[in-house]
Amino acid sequence: MKLPVKRTDRDVYSWDPFDEIRRMQNYMEQMFRTFPALESRFGTGTFSPLTDVAEEDNKVIITTDLPGIEKENVELDLRDNVLVINAGKEKEEEAEKEGYLRKERAFMRYYREIPLPDGVTEEGATAQLKNGVLTVTLPKIKSVTGKRIQIE
Repeated sequence: MKLPVKRTDRDVYSWDPFDEIRRMQNYMEQMFRTFPALESRFGTGTFSPLTDVAEEDNKVIITTDLPGIEKENVELDLRDNVLVINAGKEKEEEAEKEGYLRKERAFMRYYREIPLPDGVTEEGATAQLKNGVLTVTLPKIKSVTGKRIQIE
């Protein structure tokens, strides 16, 4: 392609400026679907929190960020070697100034299913929520090694 590109009069007449606007609008809608946090400042939605899983010799440690969540609003379930973290936070804001009332409500929900390695048990498990960071420690049961049977 050689520069500069020459356009004929026919190209100028067929150009639709509204087509450019429609493409930009589609691009913005796609961006908001990709990043739900941008959709609304006080919107609702379910977020999948960032999680670290570390496996040590006799335990598995799961660390998850749950900013602004109180421990009373967190549910932990262990089902079929999957740790389910379910947490929620409700916020209501009201302001009254010189003849008008503003009331806004928001509900934020965190939900995450974390597959765990075999041999993890809930007996002796501990969980701690400190400064918005949830740390769950799950002990691993020792695997039973097979015994060799001698043939007589």
